[in-house]
Amino acid sequence: MSLSAALLAAGPSPSPSPSETSTPPVPTLQDAQESATNAASWIEQNWSTWLAIGLRVLLILVIAAVLRVVVRRAITKLIDRMNRTVQAVDGTALGGLLVNVERRRQRSQAIGSVLRSVASFIILGTAGLMILGTFEINLAPLLASAGVAGVAIGFGARNLVTDFLSGVFMILEDQYGVGDTIDAGVASGEVIEVGLRVTKLRGDNGEIWYVRNGEVKRIGNLSQGWATAGVDVTVRSDEDLDKVKRTIAEVGEKMSKEEPWNELLWGPIELLGLDSVLLDSMVVRVSAKTMPGKALTVERELRWRIKRAFDAANIPIVGGPAVPVDGDLDADPTAGMAPPSAYSNTGSPQAQAATPLTPPSVSK
Repeated sequence: MSLSAALLAAGPSPSPSPSETSTPPVPTLQDAQESATNAASWIEQNWSTWLAIGLRVLLILVIAAVLRVVVRRAITKLIDRMNRTVQAVDGTALGGLLVNVERRRQRSQAIGSVLRSVASFIILGTAGLMILGTFEINLAPLLASAGVAGVAIGFGARNLVTDFLSGVFMILEDQYGVGDTIDAGVASGEVIEVGLRVTKLRGDNGEIWYVRNGEVKRIGNLSQGWATAGVDVTVRSDEDLDKVKRTIAEVGEKMSKEEPWNELLWGPIELLGLDSVLLDSMVVRVSAKTMPGKALTVERELRWRIKRAFDAANIPIVGGPAVPVDGDLDADPTAGMAPPSAYSNTGSPQAQAATPLTPPSVSK
């Protein structure tokens, strides 16, 4: 009888217990040796690829770092050259119309900071995309998502983008700076802080205005170049013009030689002539070129001096008390007045006689 027939005759073999089936097999030394052999073979097959990817990433990082340093130094040298070009005209006539050294330093720092930040963003962003491409990552979905997100952010934050771009061009064109007095249309005052998004102004009454750069449509800078002080002098129509001209010329010459007006005045005080001629008065226009922002101060001092000089020269001011004419000092001031009417008094006989009679009542 065969072995299989004997086993069948003996009956069914007992089934293994649950504990025996759940016990994991213990790895043998042969299994460990086989696993190590497979890992070593996989590493041997892929180490060249890993080394190539690592060297490529390292090369990209080195090139990006070197290019970033070179570009930043080039921008710094460009800004320094701009400052030296402006400093070369400090002793000329144009140098007096330019901003001071501190203003140029602030502007150059702002421009350099913006340019360096933009250059770093472009270089590092390009290097990051190249590194992702080295790892064989599909960049098409990433670029598509970035494009959609950029469009959404552009529509949602268009005012922010407009303010930022306006601030960049404002700094590049040197439209105004800290310490300037400007008229921005929506507000006016002295600039106390310049940002890429918001410009901070201090008004005449001490209030602080926050003006978004994108909302400014036009700028009137009252601190660049020079200012003009204009004074209108009103005299009588029969006044001696030569005497008026001589008096104003003496005032201007004396004022131009005194401190601190000789520094505030950037030109001679000129009498431009008659601005208007009326029946009882005429207006003489006086003008002077002054330091930026000092026109109002010069105008007030000029009016003060002209008033005192006119009083000393016996030149009357139009609009003051009437000057009596010779021979009319003893005249009755009420001679030209009409006598009061008798009809103005309701109790007078004339007023009573002029009162209409009451019509008699008619009774039926």
